[in-house]
Amino acid sequence: MTINLLNYDGKGLVDLCATIGEKPFRAKQLLHWIHQSGTADFAAMSDLAKSLREKLAAMAVIELPQITYDSVAADGTRKWLLSVGSGNGIETVFIPEANRGTLCVSSQVGCALACTFCSTGKQGFNRNLTVAEIIGQLWIANKTIGLNTGDHASHANRAVTNVVMMGMGEPLANFDNVVTALDIMLDDHAYGLSRRRVTVSTSGLVPAIDRLRERCPVALAISLHAPNDALRDQLVPINKKYPIKELLAACQRYLPSAPRDFITFEYVMLDGVNDSTTHARELIKLVQDVPCKFNLIPFNSFPGSGFKRSSAEAVRIFRDILMQAGLVTTVRKTRGDDIAAACGQLAGQVKDKTRRTANLKTEAMQ
Repeated sequence: MTINLLNYDGKGLVDLCATIGEKPFRAKQLLHWIHQSGTADFAAMSDLAKSLREKLAAMAVIELPQITYDSVAADGTRKWLLSVGSGNGIETVFIPEANRGTLCVSSQVGCALACTFCSTGKQGFNRNLTVAEIIGQLWIANKTIGLNTGDHASHANRAVTNVVMMGMGEPLANFDNVVTALDIMLDDHAYGLSRRRVTVSTSGLVPAIDRLRERCPVALAISLHAPNDALRDQLVPINKKYPIKELLAACQRYLPSAPRDFITFEYVMLDGVNDSTTHARELIKLVQDVPCKFNLIPFNSFPGSGFKRSSAEAVRIFRDILMQAGLVTTVRKTRGDDIAAACGQLAGQVKDKTRRTANLKTEAMQ
């Protein structure tokens, strides 16, 4: 059986090397070649013994998702649709800025959580991504943007300086594969990203937040989107299982291990739904005991969403109320919306196993 080395973190490669009679330092060499140099051909790994290269060629591959299309928005945002087999595709987005390059990485084909304002959630769910399919998005971005060249490219030359697990899917619903991919991102022999520059965004899977704290505490973002349970139950259905009080308690438990001394709360601004001054004041009271900052996200429309974006004035007033209460608050700049690469617009190609898309069509006809 052929194995894909992209599925292995450092420890996994050490164990693999042991099974084929190779010393542990070979694992570090492999990490360098695969992730720092972006090399997928064993024959090109010049400082590996020829015998090892031959062993690897006989038993392993470095197999990446295939690029179906690659588009660039007017503002420089770049989006890839990557084929992951069986008619399924995932989307990955790179956002260039003056002092950083942020990659928005997907963790599932579709999403089972069905947040009502999210295009991915409307597509239904097929399966979790493998480690190779998750880390492969970072590999492809660094390689195709062209700043990761040379036999052992330095971390400073990386196109991607920040990773946010905010693409398609709920990262913490694919816990083991996501955390292994995080280990590779953080490994100095691979991508060497700092924990502060890697963010996991969750809709609020409380037990998995606790597991992440113990296993691999990176920066944490919570998709909050409402200041009370009644409204959040409608917008983020997982809230019915893990209501806001439990979610905020998990945030408090996470903070002592977090690389940053705050939690980021993401809040999509929906016209007439969650954007009133009353909602803003409710939020202030809600998070008064949680060190946090708010990221207000103008809603990005998609066909059949049923929501409208809050006006710029409503967003400004909402932001000012939060800031006057001492809460650090930013308004996310909409990037890549002309190629449907903005927050909440990622849809990919999902062979839905949940029948959600069929049920939505039936409901629409009734």
